[in-house]
Amino acid sequence: MGKGKKNAPRQGVARWVFVAALALAALAFVLNVFFSELRPGNIWGLSYGISAAVLFLGALLWGWRRRTMSFASKRRWGSSRAWLSFHIYGGSLFLLLMLMHSGFRWPTGTLNWWLWALSLWVVTSGFIGLGLQRWLPRVLTSGLPVEVNYERIPELVEQVRVRAEEVALSACEPTRDLYRQRIEPALEAPRRRLGYFVDVTGGWGARQREFDYLRNLLGEDERQKLGQLEELYRSKLAMDAHYTLQAALRYWLFAHLPVSLGALGLLMLHIFSVLYY
Repeated sequence: MGKGKKNAPRQGVARWVFVAALALAALAFVLNVFFSELRPGNIWGLSYGISAAVLFLGALLWGWRRRTMSFASKRRWGSSRAWLSFHIYGGSLFLLLMLMHSGFRWPTGTLNWWLWALSLWVVTSGFIGLGLQRWLPRVLTSGLPVEVNYERIPELVEQVRVRAEEVALSACEPTRDLYRQRIEPALEAPRRRLGYFVDVTGGWGARQREFDYLRNLLGEDERQKLGQLEELYRSKLAMDAHYTLQAALRYWLFAHLPVSLGALGLLMLHIFSVLYY
């Protein structure tokens, strides 16, 4: 509780610094319009471009900070939260300054087109990743009965399958039929489905009705076995939800980080071409 309250003012400060930077950039652009031409090669355009490049390089350092967390913490190179705030706000401001550098015109030349497109992809995918990182953990912890490590999911699914098979073999015919028709196919292996983004339970409400209907037809002993199968089945669906949603974060990183490095390479090439020519 205390830590959250302590971090809240820092987040507020970062937000207000970002707002102030936006206002300063807007003021500079208005003055540019009144006093000079909108051109990448004059003092105004070069200032936007240099500022954008510095912000982009600074935002990329967040990746380095994450991989050297212990080393950086010992040397007090800023908190991880502060670096993340700069990564988010600095990356957003980078895109604005890049557009100001081009005068809000379409880029010319193959190199500039690729740099513009990759930069737009990096910032857009960054916002998508930010949304996923804030939404998915909350959904996974509040809407599912189990929490699992992504790497262990195949192993845990196999354990559930073996246990469910043992219970089904000792159950009566109606319960075994339900197991063979509905449960067994789902227990074969972890499965990813887009439907978990809409309903993290995998449509458990509709699936549960089959168990409720059969439960009313069974005796007490068979109800217990059916309840065990029901619990195992629900656990498997929860693991599938983790398998789907946790994978989204992993795949997002592959869509964001390599493109960021590619954009960095093009940026260096763009700076070299400006200085050389």
